[in-house]
Amino acid sequence: MTDAPRSPLAVAPEVADALAAGQPVVALESTIISHGMPYPQNVAMARTVEGIVREHGAVPATIAVLRGRPTVGLSADDLELLASDASVRKVSVRDLGHVVATGGHGATTVASTMRIAALAGIEVFVTGGLGGVHRGAERSMDVSADLTELSRTKVAVVSAGVKSILDIGLTLEVLETLGVPVVGVGTDEFPSFFSRSSGLLVPMRLDTPAEVASMLRATWDLGLESGVAVANPVPESDEMTRADIDGVIDRALADADAVGVVGKDITPYLLGRIVELSDGRSLRTNIALVEHNARVGTQVAVALAALR
Repeated sequence: MTDAPRSPLAVAPEVADALAAGQPVVALESTIISHGMPYPQNVAMARTVEGIVREHGAVPATIAVLRGRPTVGLSADDLELLASDASVRKVSVRDLGHVVATGGHGATTVASTMRIAALAGIEVFVTGGLGGVHRGAERSMDVSADLTELSRTKVAVVSAGVKSILDIGLTLEVLETLGVPVVGVGTDEFPSFFSRSSGLLVPMRLDTPAEVASMLRATWDLGLESGVAVANPVPESDEMTRADIDGVIDRALADADAVGVVGKDITPYLLGRIVELSDGRSLRTNIALVEHNARVGTQVAVALAALR
């Protein structure tokens, strides 16, 4: 008799029990902890967001690679490690095999979190902002793997839109080409992370988490294999208007170009530089929008579980 194959995932008992019982579970990424915010605000944010998910009726499942094992559902010590250990790698889908084989720690991006969430059976994932087409991509070909993953992995991603540092119009065009549904929650205008506005219309609009859940079920019941991008604007009281943020982003982009930051290092650099240039205001907005996404995303997950 041969031994059963070892699962590639380590799933926390609480998460495994909830999934087995058909209860709502919300996936959370870890790059926002290790590479998206400074310490100690990053670990405080992670704990707060997990608490919001619980308060609204679901089980949080923060995802990372720890000691070479994709892990779904983290302990308080795990969150502290991700928030404070400089050796934690930023891991997209292409990097998963390497960090697993070498036994390292990895913070998962939107793309790799989606992939691991889908392997675990989680259908709703909350993050801050989507990756996309970088400005100047006609020269650099810098396009986030988040978009490709959305086209082939059946997970709803609740975000405050595409990160403001990116080319939002081109990102929406690529999502349309890839057949990824993009729906705004209570908005006709696509949000742009720090701001509620982008100057671009959202392709579809729904007004309640229950309506979003119904759309998800209808999409996947039709046999469509893509994820769904759920755009949830930052609360008006917390936003930075485009007048506030556009000049800061332009300065940060110029600084990145001057020091030669490229590839997967560009987004962490820009977000950190924007915090500096905005005297911390962008960090406060970033935390507020993640918390808001957690509230709305958990409501979607609860409604989706009720449809099963």
